[in-house]
Amino acid sequence: MVNGDGDNRNGVLASRLGSVTSIEGSKVHLALAGQNGRPNVRVTVGNFVRIQAGAADLIGIITTLASGAGGQPGAVASLDLLGEIVLKDGAKSFQRGVACYPAIGDAVDLLPPGDLRVVYQATGSRTATVGALYQDPETPACIKVEDLLTKHFAVLGTTGVGKSSGVAVILDQVLRTRQDVRIFLLDVHNEYASCFGDRASIISPHNLKLPFWLFNLEEIADVIYGGRPAIDEEIEILAEVIPLAKSKYVQYKEASDRQIVKRSIGKSAGYTVDTPVPYMLQDLISLIDERMGRLENRVSRMHYHRLITRIEAIRNDPRYGFMFENANVGGDMMGEIVAHLFRLEPDGRPMTIMQLAGLPMEVIDAVVCVLCRMAFEFGIWSEGAIPLLFVCEEAHRYASADRSIGFTPTRRALSRIAREGRKHGVFLGLVTQRPAELDATIMSQCSTLFAMRMTNDRDQAFLAAAVSDAVNLLSFVPSLGTGEVIAFGEGVPMPARMKFHPLPPERQPRNDISGRTPGSGEMIAGAAFVGAVVERWRGATMSKSGGGDTDLTGLARLAREPGADGNGAALEQVHRRLLRRPLDAAEAPAETGLRAAKALWQQS
Repeated sequence: MVNGDGDNRNGVLASRLGSVTSIEGSKVHLALAGQNGRPNVRVTVGNFVRIQAGAADLIGIITTLASGAGGQPGAVASLDLLGEIVLKDGAKSFQRGVACYPAIGDAVDLLPPGDLRVVYQATGSRTATVGALYQDPETPACIKVEDLLTKHFAVLGTTGVGKSSGVAVILDQVLRTRQDVRIFLLDVHNEYASCFGDRASIISPHNLKLPFWLFNLEEIADVIYGGRPAIDEEIEILAEVIPLAKSKYVQYKEASDRQIVKRSIGKSAGYTVDTPVPYMLQDLISLIDERMGRLENRVSRMHYHRLITRIEAIRNDPRYGFMFENANVGGDMMGEIVAHLFRLEPDGRPMTIMQLAGLPMEVIDAVVCVLCRMAFEFGIWSEGAIPLLFVCEEAHRYASADRSIGFTPTRRALSRIAREGRKHGVFLGLVTQRPAELDATIMSQCSTLFAMRMTNDRDQAFLAAAVSDAVNLLSFVPSLGTGEVIAFGEGVPMPARMKFHPLPPERQPRNDISGRTPGSGEMIAGAAFVGAVVERWRGATMSKSGGGDTDLTGLARLAREPGADGNGAALEQVHRRLLRRPLDAAEAPAETGLRAAKALWQQS
């Protein structure tokens, strides 16, 4: 950065690059000063420069470099103008746009570090540092949290580039800066549980309570048919009987409260099929069966019979326990469910991590749709009283650009948040490794983009179409390192290439596999481990009333009972119950099995 013919303004010795030779709008061409075809100052693509245009200091970024045209000695460069540094009340500040264009012959220098910090200095009280600039690691890279949230954002990048770590850094700063905001994160791969410590509430398929009566007609139909096309005749039956089942439940509760038996179920009491009030599945089945008994046409009866069979099949499937188990215990629990999901009373945990891995694949789209819709509608009916950031990992799975792929209501729910959510205090954060497959309408609503390494031509073209300023920075996207990102839009002071702050090892996103130690494979590679896997595999689709405790959490509790020292009788019992048979003395006197059982106990 130091050169003999530079000036020493503001105590910084600037490095003279050359002078302006031509101007084309915001594009400026330079002749670089040097000898024998080499510039005096080492400069490369991405360096920031300043042009001394009279009283103004114009700021630009080098986009191309070449040797002299036509075999002429010397080197030439091109740059894009970004804005200018001006003096306000005796202090330097940067403003976007150019009021005074350069002239032929104006001097060009490398931008001193002090001025670089002025360019990337975020103004306002709600700013946060998420990393450091690539050009100068001593210069912090800031985000404007208010603009980031209220105008939505997206994090894009292929697998393995540090996308999840970047998301964790951003959300951590949002939690610190906007303590009034609640965050709901859809964790597709169950990898964020360790990132936020005790500031996040973890909801998994084991403790999720999302009663079936919260699902609207499209969502419950998607559950019943497992993502396959629904039968129109059966959907018509559901649309007719669900309001009656809701009315029947409400009337039954009212009668119970007054100790009066009242059985008037001929009317729906004004409820629609989508009104989120409780009803009992048995009432629904009884109403369908009652109507089937009135029919004489065998073909019509079959629609009713098949619908009952489908409903009973999913009700008896233990994988759907989060929807049907204790769904009506406690009556109308909608307020408690909403408060728990979205941390309306945070108690030190303003964030919810919704772990989706482990849910049946057939129902994930419907569950995501319910959560999106509830988040948006809570924003509407609460008039935005509690700001909520809804972060969707693997967003292309739920809002695909191909309208024939995915669950249409989920795309519609995300689109409503993208288009109207900011008016109701509901903000959207999208994370995807395939931006070209993401619905362009939803993506267009994200005013801040964090682009990490992407090598796919379609993804790069999609990103180029979404970015309006500093487009030349996109040429760096295929060569970005792990953790590096190019940020554009309203949430950053200037388009910038930067690197996210590294997370401590204990807070890095990881799933169960990546979190294992290198030697743990030898420990669990035995009969106990395989037996436990098979039992858990089978147990996932077995009724809990079938006898036998195959739940690993229960086994862990057993091993932690008083007197269980990790190698004692309780752990041997864990081992026996994992294998469903007595210990065999020939199996290395239970050494291998005990170690495996102990490892499983610790992992639980």
